[in-house]
Amino acid sequence: MTDSDIADKVYIEPLTVEVIDRIIDKERPDGILPTLGGQTALNLAVALSDEGVLDKYGVKLLGTPLDTIRKSEDRDFFRSFLHEIGEPEPPNITVSTAEDARQFATETGLPLVIRPAYTLGGTGGGIAETWDQFEAIVESGLASSPISQILLERSLVGWKEIEYEVIRDGADNCITICNMENLDPMGAHTGDSIVVAPSQTLTDKEYQMLRVRVLR
Repeated sequence: MTDSDIADKVYIEPLTVEVIDRIIDKERPDGILPTLGGQTALNLAVALSDEGVLDKYGVKLLGTPLDTIRKSEDRDFFRSFLHEIGEPEPPNITVSTAEDARQFATETGLPLVIRPAYTLGGTGGGIAETWDQFEAIVESGLASSPISQILLERSLVGWKEIEYEVIRDGADNCITICNMENLDPMGAHTGDSIVVAPSQTLTDKEYQMLRVRVLR
């Protein structure tokens, strides 16, 4: 996307709201597509909206809606969304302090998965199997999250990891493009795991059950 043979203009600038504001003011685009830029671009899109930059220039956010970005990246939003659609989840809590994290861990026990908010790439998170690991990951997670928020949940390491690619339009029409299975069980980050399509070990009943759920 930063190849001059593909893009009409390429800017090598700091990725901040102030710089993007100036570029939008100069180029006057009709829309921006942050989903092509990974975690940094998604965070910038949220910040641009919060700062009123998109409204100021009448720029439309293309691709994934802002509300969906917030739900997927803010752990508390995502947990509430799962409750709304009636999907099960492992015991979990969203906290902003190490003290609250320790209280939940004491009640639930280890191992726990710790996920910082607004870091979909996994930065700062991890699986705590010992109390020393727990303290270190909580500290790292709170520091890595732009809003100092982490999600703690019971570890599901060893479970199968199944993915579905779904396209949904503005009228809520949706289709599944494919389903995939990670050859490594949960516990290995998706970016480090071999993934095959279609899934290899699901029965048809399991496949259809998951397909119905992802289309909800």
